Amino acid sequence: MTIHKEGTTSIVIAAIIVAVASLTANYFLMPAFGYIYLAILFILIVLFLFIVSFFRIPNRHFSEGENKIIAPADGKVVVIEEMVDDEYFKGKRLQMSIFMSPANVHVNRYPVSGKIVYNQYHKGKYLVAWHPKSSTDNERQSIVIDKKSKGEILVKQIAGALAKRICNYAKVGEEAKQNDELGFIKFGSRVDVLLPIGIEIKVQLNQKVQGGVTVLATW
Repeated sequence: MTIHKEGTTSIVIAAIIVAVASLTANYFLMPAFGYIYLAILFILIVLFLFIVSFFRIPNRHFSEGENKIIAPADGKVVVIEEMVDDEYFKGKRLQMSIFMSPANVHVNRYPVSGKIVYNQYHKGKYLVAWHPKSSTDNERQSIVIDKKSKGEILVKQIAGALAKRICNYAKVGEEAKQNDELGFIKFGSRVDVLLPIGIEIKVQLNQKVQGGVTVLATW
């Protein structure tokens, strides 16, 4: 397991806060209230370890395949339904949404290989990520990948109630490689994938998926 580059600043800041808080608590509480100091120290350490774990990148054996559409994120499948996309396709698509809790790995990956033909940031609200309108009303970044001889799919990084920063590495005109890093969303979020109607679905509602591993659908 390694730590993602997006976590460097957050981890350093957290370490400084923990160190200062610990020294302050030690100065005012020891030795008369040693048990209170130990309780505070324990809480600080747990919070620090949680922040470190949020930026983890676990070692995995990725799934690959020209006909496979791989999960772009860790989390739980909360939506599988037909919808009308007004942003890019201007027509019906199959939407699959993955909710990422703060405990999930938050690296986002390309579900397929292909040419990046669209990459657009949208300002928005910070509704809870499982809210139905979070796909259209929240802060988000939409990326469209053109899979040669197969078609186009749209991947949407969506900020949640806690997520205040979407990191996106996609560039229009470049070639995306399946399972390479697309970006990162900090602290609780959601990723939508818009697929062609009639594609073969391989997951179910409420199923837990792993980014780069679980096959969402096949062409």
